[in-house]
Amino acid sequence: MEFRVLGPLEVIHDRRICTPKAPKVKKLLALLLLRANQVVGLDSFVEELWGDNPPQTAVTTTQTYVYHLRKLITEAKVKTAAPGYVLEADEGDVDANRFDSLMARAQLSAAAGDHRATAGHAKEALALWRGTPLAGVDCGNVLRGYAVNLEERHIAALELRVRAEMQLGNYREMIADLRSLVAVHPLNEWFHAQLITALHRVGRRSEALRAYQTVRELLRRELGLEPSQELWQLHQEILASDMRSRATRGRAPMVAGGLIRPASAL
Repeated sequence: MEFRVLGPLEVIHDRRICTPKAPKVKKLLALLLLRANQVVGLDSFVEELWGDNPPQTAVTTTQTYVYHLRKLITEAKVKTAAPGYVLEADEGDVDANRFDSLMARAQLSAAAGDHRATAGHAKEALALWRGTPLAGVDCGNVLRGYAVNLEERHIAALELRVRAEMQLGNYREMIADLRSLVAVHPLNEWFHAQLITALHRVGRRSEALRAYQTVRELLRRELGLEPSQELWQLHQEILASDMRSRATRGRAPMVAGGLIRPASAL
């Protein structure tokens, strides 16, 4: 049985989708999955399902939802464990756990300076994502926190992969991916900086400068802020490089005896 939370919540068994349809049962399952192999207390279920206004029957109703969940996914091991319940699962059963395992490998590779392995593991981890985590689940107080945490881990994985690819010099190959990233995360200055750097490194300076102006206008319009010092410094470096390039093109070519004079001066 396979459980997916890195996108719409799905349960796959024998290649068939058997995800619970009842909203509260889905919420209960999501909470168990995100804490797979850990006991989830009844208080967490009650907080997630009803927030600050639980009914007097909250505990018995939660027990009823667990009963329905067990009937729907009979292959899953949802066990009673004081003070609540635990879903027992192998590491490969839950996509979020596989993601964490691959990212642990990527981080070890990064620490060892193996950029190719880092990029490979991070890319494999990112391939598990299918969209907004827990999509289709009406997240309450508890699950919202988990969803935000998953999003942060996703961004960290994206940054790790981009950093490794840039270290490998794959600037041209990364431009399309970086354009997509700045479209999805328009206020993430680090992604913008990597796009600007990649464009600059492949000789597309005018595009790099336009990319800087785009993020500058966006930050002013949305946040009333100027770009960070790091982004501003990158812009200055590209301007300086452009000026050096123009100056070099403007010089007369050299020969062994000195400057070649223009034809009009001969």
